[in-house]
Amino acid sequence: MSSVLADVLMVIALVGALALVHRPFGDYMAAVFQSRKHLRVERWIYRSVGADPDAEMRWPAYLRGMLVFSAVSVLFLYLLMRVQDKLPLSLGFKPISPDQAFNTAASFVSNTNWQSYSGEVAMSHVTQTAGLAVQNFVSAAVGIAVAVALVRGFARSRTGDLGNFWADLVRCIVRILIPISVVAAILLIAAGAIQNFGDIHTITTLTGDKQAISPGAVASQEAIKDLGTNGGGFFNANSAHPFENPNGFTNLLEIFLLLVIPFSLPRTFGKMVGNVKQGYAIVATMGIIWFAGVVAVTWLEYAHPGTASQLAGGAMEGKEQRFGEGPSSVFAVSTTMTSTGSVNSFHDSFSGLSGGVLLLGMMLGEIAPGGTGSGLYGMLIMAIIAVFLAGLMVGRTPEYLGKKIGTREIKLAACYILVTPALVLIGAGVAMALPDGKDAMTNIGAHGFSEVLYAYTSASNNNGSAFAGFGANTDFFNTTLGLCMVLGRFLPMVFVLALAGSLAEQKPVPATAGTLRTEKPLFTGLLVGAIMIITGLTFFPALALGPLAEGLAS
Repeated sequence: MSSVLADVLMVIALVGALALVHRPFGDYMAAVFQSRKHLRVERWIYRSVGADPDAEMRWPAYLRGMLVFSAVSVLFLYLLMRVQDKLPLSLGFKPISPDQAFNTAASFVSNTNWQSYSGEVAMSHVTQTAGLAVQNFVSAAVGIAVAVALVRGFARSRTGDLGNFWADLVRCIVRILIPISVVAAILLIAAGAIQNFGDIHTITTLTGDKQAISPGAVASQEAIKDLGTNGGGFFNANSAHPFENPNGFTNLLEIFLLLVIPFSLPRTFGKMVGNVKQGYAIVATMGIIWFAGVVAVTWLEYAHPGTASQLAGGAMEGKEQRFGEGPSSVFAVSTTMTSTGSVNSFHDSFSGLSGGVLLLGMMLGEIAPGGTGSGLYGMLIMAIIAVFLAGLMVGRTPEYLGKKIGTREIKLAACYILVTPALVLIGAGVAMALPDGKDAMTNIGAHGFSEVLYAYTSASNNNGSAFAGFGANTDFFNTTLGLCMVLGRFLPMVFVLALAGSLAEQKPVPATAGTLRTEKPLFTGLLVGAIMIITGLTFFPALALGPLAEGLAS
């Protein structure tokens, strides 16, 4: 079987698996968030934190709960890393420095999982499991909770109530993330991933050198790393490490895990608003952009010029020999178009143009299909923008799902889409103007600039992947990238929840002959076009200086 045919069959299997679970999983998540019943373990959690799960919250209260919980999470994780040498199972590792501890705490709480450290030689067992792995669950659940609050804003009318943050958070963890993660971890262990709390092993290589092999609870962290679109690997090599990703089956399983919730949430959205066709329009938009990215990156990697690349059957430098061009490309596109950041190959080694596609996937706002929750609410914001543009073209007041898109709504949507571009472009510009940015680049010219641009794009969009040649472990980058992660995560959530509250207070508007049918293919095309035009106008100059210049020069 040729490698191209194998790649095509892998994509078909992946799409088939996602399509198979889209409806039942999406319906199940809708039932979870619409249920009035509480499990016994959930009631125990509510009592322990003093929360009333049946109390409805308006958007300011929902926002306060989310921000307070996240702030406490940052503080707890920061302190855990600072004292890890005094805790059991420390493996002899030193405390994490203050700037790196802040960067890592901000990273994992914001669902970014940017890593300026090598986990196997820096983080103890307790830090990995009680700190990083726990945040993989709760940060993913926070994103889904905010998305559900926005969906309720569309579904409800004449009320400012958006549900209960604590109930949404706990239900997501207990009923969705933990059960699937347990099954996925068992599959990973059965396929060869490791899971233990042993000591570091020192072995002698064939050349007589000594090498330290780090054990750990890898499979359990790997499962939620991908399912929660987190991306922080136990090992520095991430999913290119055979302890995390042993073979082709686990590689496909991990891609499936990082896509399954984002691609199923549009079904949840359709069920909760009472019109599943609206969900199909959203998931179709996500699928079109994701598939276009897969085709573009795979083709560019196979067609990369050069005698060595042609003899190898593709640009194999920086790629896993076990997987090859196709699976590496699908993984790379899937991880940059979600907020995962997990990698099975080094994105720094991709060709200039395919690296540009990966950058573009993050610059779109990671909405195709995006992170757990963040992809859905990001796409719904873009749908509001698209409806507004359509209204301008035909001279009608824009409406979406029976809600008028007025001045307040469009201002909140505009603020949302301006946050991350501002963080990316200002952050990259400041870094390039200072010696710190130039010193961190391991390459000169356009590719070196792409490394800096990629870092701030990844941090501000809460992705976490990186061009591996970039030296980010400095006081300057740990601090500025940490701030970008926090602002890029929580500022947009403020606008999303404010928008949800505004929509929930409205009186439904009946559809008329002039109402734009947002469940039709025409709207899907309009939405795809609006996303690409807005992103292109915002980021084209920066892309022209980096990956486009590099690609055209090669």
